[in-house]
Amino acid sequence: MGCCNSKKLPDEDIEFLVSNTNFEKGEILKWYKGFMEDCPDGQLSKEKFKNVYANFFPGGNPDAFCEHVFRSFDRDGSGSIEFKEFLMAINITSQKGKAEDKLNWAFDMYDIDGNGTIEKNEMESIIEAIYSMLGSHLSDDVTDSPTVRTEKIFDTMDVNKDGVLTKEEFIKGCMEDTMLYQMLTADAEASKE
Repeated sequence: MGCCNSKKLPDEDIEFLVSNTNFEKGEILKWYKGFMEDCPDGQLSKEKFKNVYANFFPGGNPDAFCEHVFRSFDRDGSGSIEFKEFLMAINITSQKGKAEDKLNWAFDMYDIDGNGTIEKNEMESIIEAIYSMLGSHLSDDVTDSPTVRTEKIFDTMDVNKDGVLTKEEFIKGCMEDTMLYQMLTADAEASKE
């Protein structure tokens, strides 16, 4: 039957998540219970996802950022997120997530058109969405416009100066610059082990 049509998480899904996340069985079952309470049909819609995010950023508008995040989590393109996609996403973005996994996810989110590189317009679009989401919570030391911030990021990361970032350039640039890593992965702790 699968996780989406029953109230009990199938054993094979539990085994998959134990093997592919940093969560233990008990944590997975707790996450599943909460997910099913919020999404009784087993599907997290984009609108519900936006509503949840809005609670975390009351002084801003997270809609544009949510579009990007949702797209990166909706791996099968169904328009909703099922529990396994949800928990894999939580695993990547949580403090438990490994730096390399976070950077691969962040790259996929920034690569809006999915062509394997990040163009300046894609980076600027995400930075604008982050600024809009943070709204009144935007740090006082953020004085750069999204365009200027994008130029600075490309100056740092675009090693061959071809105007696009490859996954290798993106990951290397983030691993070498803690501030960029924190900003581009939304990881306030920035423990890159």
